Amino acid sequence: MLAAGLRTGQTALGVIAAIAAMLVGINDRPGSRRASVKRLGVPALAGALGLLLGTYAGQGLAAVPLTMALTALGLVAGGMSAVGPVASAAGTQLLVAAAVGAGMPAAESGFLRALAFLAGAGWLLLLRLALPTPGSLGGDFRFDGERQAVADVYDAVGALVAAVGGEHATARRAALTAALDHAQDALAGPRLRRYAGSAAERRLHAQFAAALPLAEAATALYWAGEPVPARAAEGPRRLAAAVRDNTGTGPLPAPHRSAPALRALDDALLHAADAFDRGDGAHRGLLGRRRGVRHALRAALGAGGREYGLRVALCFGASAAIAQALHHSRWYGPHTHWYWLPATAVFLVKPDLGPLASRVLCRAAGTVLGAVVFAGFAALLPRPAGLIVLVAVCGAVIPVATRNFAALTAVVTVLVLALVMAGGEPQASVSRIGETLLACALVLVVGHLPMPGERGGGVRARLAAAGGAAHAYLLHVLGESGDRTERWALRREAYRTLAEARTAIALAAAELPSLARHTEGTDALAEVLERLVDTTTACAVHLDDTGRLTPRHLRRLREALGELEQRGMRVPLPAAA
Repeated sequence: MLAAGLRTGQTALGVIAAIAAMLVGINDRPGSRRASVKRLGVPALAGALGLLLGTYAGQGLAAVPLTMALTALGLVAGGMSAVGPVASAAGTQLLVAAAVGAGMPAAESGFLRALAFLAGAGWLLLLRLALPTPGSLGGDFRFDGERQAVADVYDAVGALVAAVGGEHATARRAALTAALDHAQDALAGPRLRRYAGSAAERRLHAQFAAALPLAEAATALYWAGEPVPARAAEGPRRLAAAVRDNTGTGPLPAPHRSAPALRALDDALLHAADAFDRGDGAHRGLLGRRRGVRHALRAALGAGGREYGLRVALCFGASAAIAQALHHSRWYGPHTHWYWLPATAVFLVKPDLGPLASRVLCRAAGTVLGAVVFAGFAALLPRPAGLIVLVAVCGAVIPVATRNFAALTAVVTVLVLALVMAGGEPQASVSRIGETLLACALVLVVGHLPMPGERGGGVRARLAAAGGAAHAYLLHVLGESGDRTERWALRREAYRTLAEARTAIALAAAELPSLARHTEGTDALAEVLERLVDTTTACAVHLDDTGRLTPRHLRRLREALGELEQRGMRVPLPAAA
């Protein structure tokens, strides 16, 4: 995109398109091809909107009104980021692009800039959809990510069954939840056709649906804690191989029917084999409940969204004000564009990129390293051809660098400095280092400021959502409605929200003590919720087999509910129990 802009004389638009492609590369993650449409496309649209708003605000507003406008935008985008990973990426791109639009003056209109941004992002998204995943060249690669995700679910079921009664069983149960979440996301991408989809797609949906009762039975075996025969895990593993290779199931192991959960496992294996043979896409509604506008508003306006929104607004607004003050000062130097400081603050204030102190240290180290490396390249490479090659190399390295925040920062620093220099600006390594260190200090201060309301609101909001999902699942199971499709969807929602809460708790616990203390005890609450959902799953399987619950099931339910109430979360037991 940069080369095209230079060749056509539209250097500024080429730089913007290259920045958009870079941001799409940062957001890309391993997974299914079609699920990437939402994961990459929604943030790209937000970035184009941010560039449009930032450009017109920068052209039409003085310094103080512009700072106030950017602060308000930070409040909105920060609240959006509490909704989920895609919304978080969209909020970040909205603010980064708004800072670039306001701080990078150009002759082009905001509309033309936004089109260039969409062109750059669209080009990378098109490549993501068109090119096969490495290792998938030997077969039909249209569904390589989806097929691998569904196969991983069957492998996770087999691993859990094999680990039942052992020390690794809990980790295997968590791995099964992660595999189900990943497959659910992989299959939630846009359809090739509006209604039926292709035969391969219907087959994958049927195979995922068939995995849900297997996962339920395996969880019930885990809850019982009694080791099962080793060959019980062979059936799910053979199904995994059949999904991965897109073949038939072949012969399955002889059944074991000595307990309700084992009988459920064997029945689920038989139904799975039948679904594999038919491949008719039955139960395509099992991808879980769609979280619509109401859920998004609750998350954005809830405690977590308000807290994060205020911090983002303070960081973004303050950094924009400081950057503009430096921009107009006489001693600041030759650098004329002030967007780097607020854009850096946006990346640093994101809580889903790791603990605050760690983010700041990694950003500082990565920026210094990247700036020093670029200074060396800038002194040696011919222009503009050498800079174009450097941009291309950095773009190719981004997918690998995303595994470490410091490495990603170093690569992005080199890439952005190369883009800016290719656009006609002087070498700016020293100023970038200074601005980054200033942003680090600002974010550290704002990150530890007291805020209105209870700290740790994001963690508690996710725990509340997990508690509500667990209660809905419990009510359905003990109500004995007989609607297994609804039950499996509720079970997926319960485990998914619980996994999201666990992730938020782990990130909060890794913060410095002054921040981590606000979420003390939440990990124990999540553990009790996990036991409740596991017990509810065991109850569902036992009720299917016998029509009644044992004293052990009822005792474990009451114990979990009682402990939740002691910890301040009330989940009432239905009267029927």
